[in-house]
Amino acid sequence: MASMQMASLERWAPYVLSVVRIVFALAFLEYGLEKFFGFPGPGPEMTPLFWVQGVIEIVGGSLLLVGAYTRPVAFILSGDMAVAYFITYVPRSFYPAVSGGGEALQFCFLFFYMIFAGGGPLSLDATVLKRD
Repeated sequence: MASMQMASLERWAPYVLSVVRIVFALAFLEYGLEKFFGFPGPGPEMTPLFWVQGVIEIVGGSLLLVGAYTRPVAFILSGDMAVAYFITYVPRSFYPAVSGGGEALQFCFLFFYMIFAGGGPLSLDATVLKRD
């Protein structure tokens, strides 16, 4: 009985991967939109580093949202979030609960996972580009 339930859950795993990719891509994209357009809330005072970061967030978030070139995009975004964590949050404290860097750390490792897992069946990689 338990093995039948597990088999049923495992059948849905690739689709859940796609849903997780879409939700996190929307959340990541939000940071870039905030920087450039003040949506959904006011963004930070723009510096050259924030301009570059905003472009990475908008382009990378958009590509992940539709699942195009998921693995190379996830590689770039994972590295981007690792650098952001060490530049912005580690000087405050190494511990994410103290420094406020929990989101950057979570994005970093979720994108790292997507390098290996791909975008799932609900992605342009799987449907149009015929690659995973």
